[in-house]
Amino acid sequence: MLQKSIGFIGTGRMATALISYIYNQKIAKSIIASGRNNKNLTNIKKQFKIKTTKDNKEAVKNSDIVFICVKPQEIDIVLNEIKNTIKNQLIVSIAAGIKLRHIENVLKNKRVIRVMPNINCLVGEMAAGFSAGKYATKEDISAVSEILNSSGKAFMLQEDLLDIVGAIGGSGPAFFAYLIKAFEEAGVKNGLPKEIAFKLAAQTALGTGKLLMDKNLLPEELITMVASKKGITVEGLKVLKRHEAKNIIIKAVNIAVKRSKELGK
Repeated sequence: MLQKSIGFIGTGRMATALISYIYNQKIAKSIIASGRNNKNLTNIKKQFKIKTTKDNKEAVKNSDIVFICVKPQEIDIVLNEIKNTIKNQLIVSIAAGIKLRHIENVLKNKRVIRVMPNINCLVGEMAAGFSAGKYATKEDISAVSEILNSSGKAFMLQEDLLDIVGAIGGSGPAFFAYLIKAFEEAGVKNGLPKEIAFKLAAQTALGTGKLLMDKNLLPEELITMVASKKGITVEGLKVLKRHEAKNIIIKAVNIAVKRSKELGK
């Protein structure tokens, strides 16, 4: 296992999710988290029994790898605060839209890797993409890959593809949850108890993803398997096609990509 000291600057939902998995899987030698939110710090310390601090520089000093988990609008403040404290630490940014070159420039050419994770790491099913900066080493890439793949699947990509990774992987859980909610409401309108309708929809989504991945099926192959001629699935698919449901999803992803790019300007 990795067994490096890992620090987190920022204690929001994504940071907490990453801390949770790293802590529970005993991936790190030690974990330290810093942030301004007293409530979040208290909850993290209580839940995971790790060191917490309001001093970002302390988090850097006590880490081999530092995850910067703040909003894109706040990242320059953090980078300028810690840039003179960084020695040999690897910096990992999860800020949407903020380019590697920008981070490297502010940090005076330190080792940086940029990651687009997603909240599903809470259950060990993260879908992530990452890109390495100019000064990152093979060991850095291997370490980050190990952390990310231990909590799901991660893909090393060119940086210009991280905006779409963020839109599909990062925003995707919310989009899929929106669809699951729609299935739940359809179930309730047709007589199912709400709890059963929700679990039926969520389990179907979970099983569909697993079936596609485990059996190496293309989505269109699974559609053909389920949609028998003159059956109920075919009739439902006709409605989806008539209302261009696929195009609506593509539009939602495209607007998320656009916003990610705007955040990097």
